[in-house]
Amino acid sequence: MKRIPAALAAVSALALTCTAPAVADDSTTSPSGGTGFTRTVLATGLGDPYEIVWGPDNHLWATEKSGLKVTRIDPTTGARTTALNLTGTAVHTAAGQDGVLGLAFQTPRQGTSGSTYVYLSYTYQTTTPAPVTGETRRLKIARYTLDRTTHTLVSPKDILTGLPSGTDHQSARLRLGPDGKLYYTVGDQGANQLEHYCNPNWAQRLPTRNEVEHKDWFAAYQGKILRINLDGSIPADNPVINGVRSHIITYGHRNSQGLDFASNGTLYQSEQGPKTDDEINIVRPGHNYGWPYVAGYRDDQAYTYNNWSASTPAPCKDLTYSDLEVPDSVPRQKERDWKGSFVPPIDTLGTSVGNDYNFADPKCAEGGLYFVCWPTIAPSSLSYYPQRSGGIRGWGNSLIVTTLKDGSVYRLKLSADGRHVVSRERLWTSQNRYRDTAFSPDGKTVYVATDNAGLVRNPSTGAPGTTLDNPGSILAFHAK
Repeated sequence: MKRIPAALAAVSALALTCTAPAVADDSTTSPSGGTGFTRTVLATGLGDPYEIVWGPDNHLWATEKSGLKVTRIDPTTGARTTALNLTGTAVHTAAGQDGVLGLAFQTPRQGTSGSTYVYLSYTYQTTTPAPVTGETRRLKIARYTLDRTTHTLVSPKDILTGLPSGTDHQSARLRLGPDGKLYYTVGDQGANQLEHYCNPNWAQRLPTRNEVEHKDWFAAYQGKILRINLDGSIPADNPVINGVRSHIITYGHRNSQGLDFASNGTLYQSEQGPKTDDEINIVRPGHNYGWPYVAGYRDDQAYTYNNWSASTPAPCKDLTYSDLEVPDSVPRQKERDWKGSFVPPIDTLGTSVGNDYNFADPKCAEGGLYFVCWPTIAPSSLSYYPQRSGGIRGWGNSLIVTTLKDGSVYRLKLSADGRHVVSRERLWTSQNRYRDTAFSPDGKTVYVATDNAGLVRNPSTGAPGTTLDNPGSILAFHAK
């Protein structure tokens, strides 16, 4: 049973159906992706830029995930200064997905004076292992004040601590909503796969009243989207889900690395699929998004929920994990076997395939890197491009999505009502792992951040590539 408050009704009222969107599976590469832009390398030498934001000082601001910094970048010259250096502090990074992550600005209302605040999320180490998993990493959201003279972040104040963290699927997109609330994505921590294959997947687990009262977020907040008051408390108009009000507004998510608001307040989200079914969703507060019972649409195609943590009689710890071969002791469940209700995606980015798909492509056999050849493209961010005067022609009311495995940036054109993706355009492709985007105020320049390292498909052969064209950089694509 869930109750949706009136303040969130505008988003939750968007009725969706379980049908595929009216868009072809093959994306197009239009002339605007090739000759309509000039490309420059604005900045290099960054430590895995994760979130890039156009700041109120008309500079780009970037979190450096592995560099443990917040960096200010001149959008004309690329000159960099350090706004915050967390090296040597309690910030923890020992894997590819923890470190300094989300960033959002809160500026004074127009015509008023006051401080500019910056909200930042990062991982830290504790001495208390979590039940079942034993994880000692946690994540916090902190508020800093922007010193407008030195362009540095000062006076830190913890807003929310003890959130889930680990070495995989952090998600970690932070947005300040038009309602003055913080929105934050928390991944499923990579549970039930790879090195975490014996950890139960808690994306469907909801908090108890006792957990909320004791601020015990670690288990129940995995695989969720949160809505947070600026002081870290739970908004009084958050939905009541399963009899409990918490920071959670939606659940059943895998790895939500994209989150952004449209001009009308609709909240869009992108989510990385397992072997298939990367998703684009509309966030409807109080609702379930299906993971791990469903990936993409509930169609029983190319996905079953293989619950390694529940293996019996052979315990999980005695098994060897494989994406391609599942032992008989591991329970397997088809999507249609689960009878719960969920919100289906408005698009799966062309990554839905049938049961006859070959997940053991020989191009990726060397080193067992089969996952690089899977149809998923790993959407790593999502930014809404509004209708605007003087912007890029034809781009109004679109979602700009970066990808990791695919080494591409896509434009998804939305229908007039924003409920469907009507076309996909593949803009820029190279041997890079694209992480996030930001737009110049006039909308004519798209800034794109790239990872320092990782696997990506070679644009020519489709085989795994490890040498990146522009590691740890900010690229600028300017419309001619």
